[in-house]
Amino acid sequence: MTARVGTTSSRRGRWQTAAEVLSLVGRQPGITRAAVARELGLSTSSATEVTARLRELQLLTETPAPSRGRGRPTSVLLPHPEGPLVLAVNLRQGTWRSAVVSLDGTLHEQVTTPHRSRRPEAVLASLHERVEATAAQYGDRLRVVSLAVAGTIRDNRLMQASTLGWGEVDLSPVVGDTGLTLLAGNDATLSGVAESRTGAAAGAGTALHLIVEVGLGGTLILDGIPASGATGAGGEYGHMPFGDRSLRCPCGASGCWDLEIDGRALARRLGDAEPDDPLSYAEAVLQRTDPAASAAIELSATSLGSGIAGLVNAHDPDVVTLGGLAVPLRQSAPAAFDTAYRSGLMRFRRATPPPILNSTHSTDGALRGAAALALDHITTEPAIAAWAEPTT
Repeated sequence: MTARVGTTSSRRGRWQTAAEVLSLVGRQPGITRAAVARELGLSTSSATEVTARLRELQLLTETPAPSRGRGRPTSVLLPHPEGPLVLAVNLRQGTWRSAVVSLDGTLHEQVTTPHRSRRPEAVLASLHERVEATAAQYGDRLRVVSLAVAGTIRDNRLMQASTLGWGEVDLSPVVGDTGLTLLAGNDATLSGVAESRTGAAAGAGTALHLIVEVGLGGTLILDGIPASGATGAGGEYGHMPFGDRSLRCPCGASGCWDLEIDGRALARRLGDAEPDDPLSYAEAVLQRTDPAASAAIELSATSLGSGIAGLVNAHDPDVVTLGGLAVPLRQSAPAAFDTAYRSGLMRFRRATPPPILNSTHSTDGALRGAAALALDHITTEPAIAAWAEPTT
C-alpha cells in the first residue's frame, strides 16, 4: 500500500477538528461543509482546510450540494470510496446479521445467517469466517469488528446469554489472529445508542430505551452515551425484581421482570409449555383476538407500563423509546398499558410525563448501534493518526 499523506510534525495537534468533522458525518449523513462550519464554529477557510486534509487522507470526499437558489455553493461530505470500514454483527437467538459500514453509518452488504449449531464454539467459528472473508476483501480498510449480543457483556466477554443458553464465553475468537479490534456490547444497549443518535430519541439529553424480544433489555443514554455501569454490564432492566418472586429466572435471580412480559409469560398464562422460541410464540399470540390471549396480553402490557413508570421515576428521562415486542404489546392493550404507566408515576410527573415513542430503527437497531460504537472508535484522534501513518 502507498503512504498516506502526512508527517509526524504536521500531524501533531491537527486531528481534534478532523475527529469532530468525521463524527458529524457519522451522526448527520450528507451534512454540508457549510453546516459543519456552523456546528463546529469554524471559519470558511478552516472548514475548507480540514476537509481538504481529510480528502487527502482518503477519509472523506465531497460532491456539490443540491442547489438552493442564490448564494455560494457548498459541498456534501461523504465517506471516501477507499476509506476505513467497520464490520458490525448482531448475534441473536437463531441467527446473526452482519453489515460492512462506512463512515457515514450506511450499512452495506447486509447478510443474515442462521446458526448451524447453537454451541458457542460453532457460532464463534462461523462469525470468524465472516470476519476473515471481510478482511481478505477490504485489507487494512477494515479497522474494527463490533458485536452486539443478546446477553450480558463485560470487557468483551459474554457473562451469560439465557436466550442462547450460554454461560460465560470469551468472544475474542471472533477476530482471532486478524489483528482487528473487537468491540462487544449488549444488543439492547446498542439499540438505544442508535435511537439516541439517529432515531426517535435524537436530540434528547437523557433517553431511556427498552426492547422486548426474549426477555427485556435496555439502556439509559446520557448525551448519546450509554450509562453502562462500572464494568459495562449495566442496563439489565429485565432482571429487576418487578415480577413474581416465586419464579426463578435462568439468570439465577428470582422475580425478574423478564418473566412477566415476553413469550414465556404469555405461555404460562395460557397454560402452554414454555416455548422453545419465545419470540415467535409471542408474535403469534399477539395476532390472536380470543379472550384468553387478550387477557394474557393485557397482563404483560400492564407489567410493561408499570415497570417503565418505575424506571422513569428513577432516571427522569426526556423521552422513552420502545423496540421489539414492546411496540405491538403496547398497541394490543393500550388502555392497560397507559393506566399502569400513569398510575405508577410519582404525582408531580403525571401532568407532563415523558413521551413514550416507538423506535425508528426497529430490527436494525442493534446493528446500527454496533456500527455507531465502532465508528466512534475509528474517528478518535489516535485512530485518525494511525490511519494517516505512512505504510508500506
